Amino acid sequence: MSITANYLGMPFDISGLDTENLEYFRHCAAHDFHLQACTACGLIRYPPTTACPWCAHPEARWVAVEGKGTVHSYTEVHHAIQPAFKPFTPYLVLLVELDTQSGKPTKDEGLRVIGNLARPDGVLAPKSEVEQVGIGSRVRMVFTDVAPGLALPQWTIDESAGGAPWRYRG
Repeated sequence: MSITANYLGMPFDISGLDTENLEYFRHCAAHDFHLQACTACGLIRYPPTTACPWCAHPEARWVAVEGKGTVHSYTEVHHAIQPAFKPFTPYLVLLVELDTQSGKPTKDEGLRVIGNLARPDGVLAPKSEVEQVGIGSRVRMVFTDVAPGLALPQWTIDESAGGAPWRYRG
């Protein structure tokens, strides 16, 4: 089985041979966030892979992971990569360090997941929300339904958290 879809003008295709990503997106389609945990060292990893990046053990199990974290870094996109993205500019691509496994395997490493900033309904966030988010912002996971059997994990502002993020003011 493979996944083929289109998201904002961009083709999305996962081969039936890519079992790790098919399983990852199967969970996302159910709006259920799961990642691989190494059966040898126990560390959780992202993106899905065929072996642990820390100990090279080939076996893993899928575990539920809470989709909450802190923006570790971000890119603010002003020039749309596809025409369908133009109405959403500027938009953010976030690198979020999950609360789960924070600071492991070392204090400088953590479990970090990429996604766009979106509204709670999964639609890319408007400029007013983009301007509120920066390094240190608290976010939670939401899902953007793309096609039957396919949803993309995205991030939205965690309204229950406070604090002022750091933003580049260029």
